[in-house]
Amino acid sequence: MIKSLEQIDYKGIFRYFSEISAIPRGSGNERKISDYLAAFAKSQNLEYTQDEAMNVIIIKEATEGYEDEPAIILQGHMDMVCEKVKESTHDFLNDGIKIMVDGDYIHADGTTLGADNGIAIAYIMAMLSDEELPHPRIEAIITADEEVGMHGAHALDCTKLKGKYMINLDSEEEGYLLVSCAGGLRTTCSLPVNRVDGYGKIVRIKIGGLKGGHSGMDIDKNRTNASRLLGRLLFDLRESYEFGVITMQGGFKDNVIPREAEADILIGADKDTEEENSDIEGALCQRYEAIKDKIAQLMKVYQKELATSEPELNFEVIDKGEAECRPLHHVSFEKVLFMLLNMPDGVQVMSSDIEGLVESSLNVGIFNVGEEKAEFTDSVRSSYGSYKYFMGSKLEYLISFLGGEYKVNSDYPAWEYMKDSRLREHLQRIYKSMYQKDMKVEAIHAGLECGILSEKLPGIDIVSIGPDMERVHTVDERLSISSTIRVYKFLEQIVKEKIR
Repeated sequence: MIKSLEQIDYKGIFRYFSEISAIPRGSGNERKISDYLAAFAKSQNLEYTQDEAMNVIIIKEATEGYEDEPAIILQGHMDMVCEKVKESTHDFLNDGIKIMVDGDYIHADGTTLGADNGIAIAYIMAMLSDEELPHPRIEAIITADEEVGMHGAHALDCTKLKGKYMINLDSEEEGYLLVSCAGGLRTTCSLPVNRVDGYGKIVRIKIGGLKGGHSGMDIDKNRTNASRLLGRLLFDLRESYEFGVITMQGGFKDNVIPREAEADILIGADKDTEEENSDIEGALCQRYEAIKDKIAQLMKVYQKELATSEPELNFEVIDKGEAECRPLHHVSFEKVLFMLLNMPDGVQVMSSDIEGLVESSLNVGIFNVGEEKAEFTDSVRSSYGSYKYFMGSKLEYLISFLGGEYKVNSDYPAWEYMKDSRLREHLQRIYKSMYQKDMKVEAIHAGLECGILSEKLPGIDIVSIGPDMERVHTVDERLSISSTIRVYKFLEQIVKEKIR
């Protein structure tokens, strides 16, 4: 544990967060963190279950005087989004996150921090290990695979839970009380591609420096999708020059707005038909310089357009030398480009009921042109199930028209607003008493597990809170230390005071 955190730690929050951060826990790689939580429950002599999906439920019975109070569920997820800077050698399968402190903020060294949702686990562990805090029965739910489709929540067996109230700890702004969220689909559109034999100079085009961000929380912040911008570049470039496309790639997570993308293109030459006295290498170099200059011109235009929203946009053009290769057939390239440029992306509908709330959106999170197919993996979100499925159907219609296939990887429901909520009133009352100001009650566009769990626990009263975090799902993610402590003290008071 970093000494500066040790000196200011409160109830072991940062000690637990440091231990959690040392364990690799990307989505699908949760065995170690799940076992760690099970071992923690054993060490505290607490009842627990660990299922095949790696979910862990830990139960702490009520303290004296709270035996007749309704049980409270505390809920978060154990997995994290794994992103890193290009030059990083970090291995997310085996390496823990190296956390660093800068003033009031904790961040990671060139990777995502995983405060989403590691801080929820730290809160839960601190509360379960506190022998002095009076409380009703606490049922802690820590789910797996939240970031890749909420598979853990879908698999969770809730039959033994008694909780009447649930506090989700997967929010990212102090002072906000979340009461509703969008539902979503995770989809993949696959398009078969054909290739032809080619020879020439291979050129790599790289776009980077974009802000990226969370495909729910940041989708309305005018962030540019790197894959889409790469598609625009090739679309504009093809108006002036002929070239083949060997590979294209952008993004690593469907719920992250891509901040980098790249393509390998082929500047062609025909060795068999060139006149004997022709300088093939010289001709290719001339074409390369011309295309390189054109790319620079186009990128200058884009940088001017995006100067305010994406001030760090940059690009690189790299000569990879001459070689024989197999670029896409021109028809396949046109289909891939058509799909990339015309599939829905970004905000689709703003809410007519709640000012400033995104109602429906789509994020083209992962794009890859492989040897035999191009794949577009998307995160579809909407407050309305009907419109969520409409957006999915639009994707299916578009990819089917081009000769491809559509697949739904996961589907989760929206968390609907509860008109009458004693828990919401309880939190509002305590917050006003502690901080002399009102909590802001909001719905969000990001997906939370609350929708799935509310269906599994009929009648459950749910709210969501959390400390200040910034740039989650990016390498610039950071967590406020002072806010983390304040929100935990607020959580202590929530369970200590009896709900009236």
